[in-house]
Amino acid sequence: MVVFRAVSVYSIAKAFLWQSVCYLSKCAVCSMPCQVKPRFVVLYGSQKGQAESIAEGIAESAEEHGLFAELSCLKDNEKYNLEKENAPVVFIVSTTGDGEPPDNALQFVKRIKKKTLSPDHYKHLCYALLALGDTNYANFCNCGKTIERRLQELGAKQFYATGYADDGVGLEVVLDPWIEGLWAAIKEALSKMSADRTGYLKGEAGDSPNEPPHSSIADVQLNLLSITDHQDCESIRASVETVSKFATAASSSASATQIAVSDLGPAFPAGSTGLAFQSHGTASVPTSAPETEAGDAGVPHIALAASLTRSLPPLSESSLNVPAVPPPYLDVSLQEVDAVEQIVGPLKKETLHEVPISRAVQLARGDSVKTALLLELDISAHPMMTYQPGDSFDVFCPNRAAEVEDLLHRLDLHDQRDHQVHISLRKDTKKKGAQVPSYISQNISLLYLLTWCLEIRSVPKKAFLRALVEHTGDSAQRRRLQELCSKQGAADYNLYVRDPSLSVLELLTAFSSCSPPLSLLIEHLPKLQPRPYSAASSCLRYPGRLHFVFNVVEFPARSGRPAGRRGLCTGWLFDLINPVLVLPEKAESSGSLALPKIHVSLRPNCSFRPPSALSAPFIMVGPGTGVAPFIGFLQQREKERKENPEAIFGETWLFFGCRHRDGDYLFREELEGFVSSGTLSQLKVCFSRDDQKEEEATLSAARPRYVQHNLLLNSQHITDILLKQNGYLYVCGDAKNMAKDVNDTLMEMIKTELQVDQLDAMKRLAELREEKRYLQDIWG
Repeated sequence: MVVFRAVSVYSIAKAFLWQSVCYLSKCAVCSMPCQVKPRFVVLYGSQKGQAESIAEGIAESAEEHGLFAELSCLKDNEKYNLEKENAPVVFIVSTTGDGEPPDNALQFVKRIKKKTLSPDHYKHLCYALLALGDTNYANFCNCGKTIERRLQELGAKQFYATGYADDGVGLEVVLDPWIEGLWAAIKEALSKMSADRTGYLKGEAGDSPNEPPHSSIADVQLNLLSITDHQDCESIRASVETVSKFATAASSSASATQIAVSDLGPAFPAGSTGLAFQSHGTASVPTSAPETEAGDAGVPHIALAASLTRSLPPLSESSLNVPAVPPPYLDVSLQEVDAVEQIVGPLKKETLHEVPISRAVQLARGDSVKTALLLELDISAHPMMTYQPGDSFDVFCPNRAAEVEDLLHRLDLHDQRDHQVHISLRKDTKKKGAQVPSYISQNISLLYLLTWCLEIRSVPKKAFLRALVEHTGDSAQRRRLQELCSKQGAADYNLYVRDPSLSVLELLTAFSSCSPPLSLLIEHLPKLQPRPYSAASSCLRYPGRLHFVFNVVEFPARSGRPAGRRGLCTGWLFDLINPVLVLPEKAESSGSLALPKIHVSLRPNCSFRPPSALSAPFIMVGPGTGVAPFIGFLQQREKERKENPEAIFGETWLFFGCRHRDGDYLFREELEGFVSSGTLSQLKVCFSRDDQKEEEATLSAARPRYVQHNLLLNSQHITDILLKQNGYLYVCGDAKNMAKDVNDTLMEMIKTELQVDQLDAMKRLAELREEKRYLQDIWG
């Protein structure tokens, strides 16, 4: 009887777990339960939506792999409980700023960093992690590394190697193979965890004649249990799997594709999952030769050059692995209204300030390649808007009016531009955790939606391209879109879409037979983000004023973009201030032109600020417009010197560089004035495009062209300030080249001056970062 009771307890436990924690699929033939859906958890932290999109894709694709995913944002801690989680957990996290966690992951990182947590706090946790970053920036994937390091310190176990996806070269280089291997790793982890827990449960049942308490059963998950009573269902499913594994892809039409069946899951129809990655949910597209075109005389000719809309062999002749169609999840309708309220600017203005531009000056002179502008904002009406040198702020800009109009015409919605947009969730959507975008307000017009809510210049992701295939009539254009989102077409996607920052409008212009619904754009286009700028002034020098500096960004014409264009925010600001712009060496006009206003919000930066100790020396590296925050540093230091004449001040060094002394030397008079007043101890400048003067050639074998060259020439002084005087180093400017070169130069300087190897030099630089004495404010 005891043995019988133990077996009964185990059976009861199985039944309880079957109903409470397992998810069942059904046979497509007889609709009987065939197999439990093993469960895992997906958690994400995302600043601009990329990590969130990847996490959603994984969750949506889980079903076709015979799995069930619970998706949550790291900030929604009420939706998950890692302290009691017994299923595998997959983290997808990005990094923002100077290696900081995304806003929606910040509290999670703070929680797991608590020193009161014991070393075995997460000993039960089994995890995998994908970190997103950009090697053009310092602290690559720092948030992911921080979370992983802390999880391991708290006893968590890794079931799959961490992926570090680099947006600098293309996330998909790491992302696709990482996700491709994830499914087998999850299944292996589930199998091991299930075996361990099954053994534990059997042991509990056999050791005691009494039933285990309810709580101990509830904590056990038999994730890989399967029903053996329905042998017919199993044999049918086995046949489906066999056919799926060994049959070649059949051609039906350009829109009907066959989704590969996973090892543990049933077959799913095309379009039933929504993750746009080449590594899973893939469809095999039949090989087809490109159509030849006939000339005027009827003689066929072959295009010899590849482009956005045309590929060449072998890609044009290859079978393709394309992603599954992302499941639609929004219903969108347009309703005509009697009166339309004309809204100007962003709607959510609680944290925004509308401020006038009181002055606009062009800094670059002559035939400078770049147009550098200084704008002064009048913030005197906003006493709460206080800032420190080194702080930055966001400028909220709209999409360009001409581009919005063109997009309305392209979508055949121009006549409905003033109609009200109504958005709701589709009742039949298969998208996990689908939500109406929170950044889209109710009762807005279509024109406002495309002007202020959606980033219509964002580069279309592969998931978007895959969705566009279903709305493209021309077979050759369908094929090309399939190529661009396929595994085989990754190089073409980078070359023709990602690298030139092609916009949705430019893509739709190139693919003329593509007519997507408005709902598709709302589902796939991200939120229109504000643009950050560094403060280039001190409120001690300019009370009630805020200065900032920028170059007007220019994107050249190229394949898919017949005409060049300006950067979204810099081009908008240039157009806005052009009537009141003061040119170099021209007197400021005292006309009565109305001052334009813009919406801004402060982004305090508590680390990128001058040292609080006046005696601490600091070094600033800021070529081009990267000098902007250091103007604020020096303005503040100058005021402090006047207010504290008896104080001891540390040395200040500035390394500045530009193309030409006469055209691009920003703030020249002000910088030389700082040197004259003693505010700036050393000013080191270089000009990369000026001709080398004869007298300089006699003094040095090579004139310094870039800021890193001047750093090397002053290697002993710099390393002494940083390593012996506990000084600070600030770097501001271009992330892709300058910041990397400066970092490499610092490493060489430390190796040479301290006579240490590469590893030790890297450690010393890492220590400076940890101590917040090597700080960067850089951009791509």
